[in-house]
Amino acid sequence: MDQTKKHFKLRSQRWFDDPEDPGMTALYIERFLNFGMTRGELQSGKPIIGIAQTGSDIAPCNRHHIALAERVKAGIRDAGGIPLEFPIHPIQETGKRPTAALDRNLAYLSLVEVLHGYPLDGVVLTTGCDKTTPACLMGAATVNIPAIVLSGGPMLDGHWKGRLSGSGTIVWEARKLLAAGEINYDGFMQMVASSATSVGHCNTMGTALSMNSLAEALGMSLPGCASIPAAYRERGQIAHATGARIVEMVKENLRPSDIMTREAFENTIVLASAIGASSNCPPHLVAIARHMGVELTTEDWQTIGAEIPLLVDCQPAGRFLGEMFYRGGGVQSVMKELADAGKLHLGVKTVTGQTLEEDLKRAPLPDREVIRAYDTPLKEQAGFVVLSGNLFESAVMKVSVIDAEFRKRFLSDPEDVFEGKVIVFEGPEDYHDRIEDPDLGVDEHTVLVIRNCGPVGYPGSAEVVNMQPPGAMIKAGLHSLPTMGDGRQSGTSASPSILNVSPEAAVGGGLALMKSGDPIRINLKTRKVDLLIPAEEMEARRAAWTPPKLLNKTPWEEIYRSMVGQLGTGGCLEPATLYLNILETRGESRHNH
Repeated sequence: MDQTKKHFKLRSQRWFDDPEDPGMTALYIERFLNFGMTRGELQSGKPIIGIAQTGSDIAPCNRHHIALAERVKAGIRDAGGIPLEFPIHPIQETGKRPTAALDRNLAYLSLVEVLHGYPLDGVVLTTGCDKTTPACLMGAATVNIPAIVLSGGPMLDGHWKGRLSGSGTIVWEARKLLAAGEINYDGFMQMVASSATSVGHCNTMGTALSMNSLAEALGMSLPGCASIPAAYRERGQIAHATGARIVEMVKENLRPSDIMTREAFENTIVLASAIGASSNCPPHLVAIARHMGVELTTEDWQTIGAEIPLLVDCQPAGRFLGEMFYRGGGVQSVMKELADAGKLHLGVKTVTGQTLEEDLKRAPLPDREVIRAYDTPLKEQAGFVVLSGNLFESAVMKVSVIDAEFRKRFLSDPEDVFEGKVIVFEGPEDYHDRIEDPDLGVDEHTVLVIRNCGPVGYPGSAEVVNMQPPGAMIKAGLHSLPTMGDGRQSGTSASPSILNVSPEAAVGGGLALMKSGDPIRINLKTRKVDLLIPAEEMEARRAAWTPPKLLNKTPWEEIYRSMVGQLGTGGCLEPATLYLNILETRGESRHNH
């Protein structure tokens, strides 16, 4: 253990250049020579920079990071560093069963072990598809070595029959057309596939583009990084610049704790509201903050961001896609607009080594068709509403996607209040099995509720809450109903659902006590959701409730369920949140021989 107390200019020298311990130094260094590296490189005093590779054949949204890593390596070498690329657990939103959210914490754990246990002085975090961004930021926060985010960028714009086809967003429209009998199976496949045009993640303001925009707003990416389309030459250019910058960050000892402060998280919440970010962002940002040791709660999304207007005209809350968001000015132009309105902390530091105020001096002029002025927004007060009531402690609703039709039908008499009855489904299988049953009694006064879909129940919390009405109602012109659940909703969906209900049904939350036909009141003015049944009836149901028997299909599912918290507190592995700044507070690990 004495070795961990020795002073070295670089952390990697503890492995590769300790003259007082030639036995261990030789053991560490010799296998790094067997693929062509030299002892001169590893003992040169140059920083060893890790490249956390999230791309692979089973993670297509991040796959182009395999090529981008070469540009990152070139940037590292040009700046005087030594690159070492390594894999972390893959996460592909559209490929992983039961849900990619299950693996966010697994990827986090794998990254922590690599950053803590291997000879790395800094790291480039390659992000893209939804959960890779929070997983990487959570891991970097825990270990707290110099780190920088390189996002992969959105796909090029898609088109379908002469109009824009947004990834994810087009799925919900296609489902309605299929249910109404306007397209068949082949038409459905062609319509949805029209949005996947090139390498990159979702080209809508879904969770991927939202979270990478939030990473930039946090100060963890170079200015302009988040929105560059994956196929543009500028993506390779910023990959090189990112590689070069991390070397300088190591020399400056500029770490996540210097950047991801409480003020930076507040800036990020404001940016999230202004861009119409995904409803998945609140739990992810809370999780990153908890692993950084910063106090941040779901309620902060209400107090900090609820009054912020929607400035970005991007699907699903608007019209355009990722290419226009980039060409319109991207995150920096939006933040400059927010800064000029006095809504940001400008003194926070970013990965550039400068303050946000200094960075924004170079923000591009916005295209006003895509990025509106603060005083002429697309929508007023477009942030997230944080709800509570006699059913749950917290839930969120994305206000920016409440369209005129939904508001007129469900929230106009009285204003922002809806009363109706619930139809309860035990999960997506139950929903699909029964939604077309006319005996359910679904009408325009119905709230569709889905339960047992949270972190413990699913497991992992699934994007299944945005349920559509029965096909007959869609044919009759009613295209949406109020929905609520203890799972999540895709960031590409325009449904104003009540999401992330915490605590979830599987651990005894209020949704577990609901019965189909129960009356409910949703009041967005008071931010309350209440089941309108007598308190004694609620207590009787609670006394009769028994936990569901959950089947774990893999060892990780059992481990995850035994440790995971609720979405309202970030869906973290609770024991892991106690491990903060571990190199300083717990030291380096012991030698391996």
